[in-house]
Amino acid sequence: MKKMKTGLRDDFLWGGAVAANQLEGAWNVDGKGVSVSDIMTAGAYQKPREITDGIIPGKNYPNHEAIDFYHRYKDDIKLFSEMGFKCFRTSIAWTRIFPNGDEDRPNEAGLKFYDDMFDECLKYGIEPVITLSHFEMPYHLVTEYGGWRSRKVIDFYVKFAKVCFDRYKDKVKYWMTFNEINNQITFTNDFNIATDSGLIFRNNESEAEREKLMYIASHNELIASALAVNIGHQINPKFVIGNMVNFTLIYPASSDPKDILLAEKSMQRRYWWADVQTRGEYPLDMVAYLKNNDLMPNITAEDRVILKEGTVDFVGFSYYNSITVKYRDNNPEYKFIGDRETVKNPNLEYNDWGWPIDPVGLRYTMNWLTEHYHKPVMIVENGFGAYDKVEADGSIHDDYRIDYLRAHIEQMIKAVDEDGVDLLGYTPWGCIDLVSAGTGQMSKRYGFIYVDKDDEGNGTLARSKKDSFYWYQKVINSNGADLS
Repeated sequence: MKKMKTGLRDDFLWGGAVAANQLEGAWNVDGKGVSVSDIMTAGAYQKPREITDGIIPGKNYPNHEAIDFYHRYKDDIKLFSEMGFKCFRTSIAWTRIFPNGDEDRPNEAGLKFYDDMFDECLKYGIEPVITLSHFEMPYHLVTEYGGWRSRKVIDFYVKFAKVCFDRYKDKVKYWMTFNEINNQITFTNDFNIATDSGLIFRNNESEAEREKLMYIASHNELIASALAVNIGHQINPKFVIGNMVNFTLIYPASSDPKDILLAEKSMQRRYWWADVQTRGEYPLDMVAYLKNNDLMPNITAEDRVILKEGTVDFVGFSYYNSITVKYRDNNPEYKFIGDRETVKNPNLEYNDWGWPIDPVGLRYTMNWLTEHYHKPVMIVENGFGAYDKVEADGSIHDDYRIDYLRAHIEQMIKAVDEDGVDLLGYTPWGCIDLVSAGTGQMSKRYGFIYVDKDDEGNGTLARSKKDSFYWYQKVINSNGADLS
């Protein structure tokens, strides 16, 4: 494959992405409190993770140890530097800074850990890209306040954000307020609603009750996000603060106008959070939907001002796959919740976890986001979860991962070169193997770096380089010109 000249900016942020709860481990070390991820057991493909009522002895909680990045970060960051990373996207575990979430004073040991970790990144010229809330809400805020259904949580989050902005104002430039804030559209999925909203349903709430609470929680999160953006810009005007949405492009199953309208309405339902965060107001289609279905949260005049004054600087998004929807006669309102509307796309291949592989969809996504929001974008998650085999000599030949990433980077570059998309960076997900958020597995691997640990928690945690490590090193070194 010949080298191609790309229009990527000279300061393009090549790197990798992780989340604190999925790799740090040390779940109760140095004053850290219990997060919502700490009460999730191991699951598997088509076997949901259990969300327990606190920590139950004998259960397998894979996030508790994860890959022990907390004690191994120096060696791991050195490996990232060897690959040539320009940035490293991770999160600050809320429960390291405020163990219960509602304390008056932050936990100094937690603050120091991130000081030291960011210093290690900067030593190698690696720019930290930091998410404030990435599935790590303090469990105490769930049990005592009901999660994001309570407006009191807004103040707790804003205090957390302000402490982080103040502490790291000279070390971190790029921030995101909430990870995949729109996952909660699938509010019938206990994992999605718990991690995004802190809404843990244990009383058999109806679907209608769940949906109403989801919109209340979402509004409170949007207010918190806007307040944090405003405060961050006051603390350091050079901060670049974005949102982060899970972008799963939605196609109609056919040219039937009903399928096309369902796809359009599904996109509206799935991405309105980004409308509010980029434009500072609710889109008209969502206002109509919320009013018509008695779902409108209490939006005060002050709220509207806050949303207008706290819009983000860029749109961060994850992209793994697209989905396809088919209209059914029992859905006259063209509602979209999730899997119940989706069908298999015969034009795409699927991976071992049932996800379609759609590189062209990434280019489509970048165009869609640019047209809708007129802001720079950053691909902060993209990757291929797969079973990796360690050969007798220790090598790991993951050509399937290279093929996936190559195809997506090709489309990414086309979106920049041919479509004029303003792209800040690209951070593939799980640059080092970690605990899968959705399944709790280690065997669902994304990384360029292999970690010796299995789904039962056995292994040495030793790190080793996959073939994709050397391939991505070459991609970064050429600024995307050499994808061979």
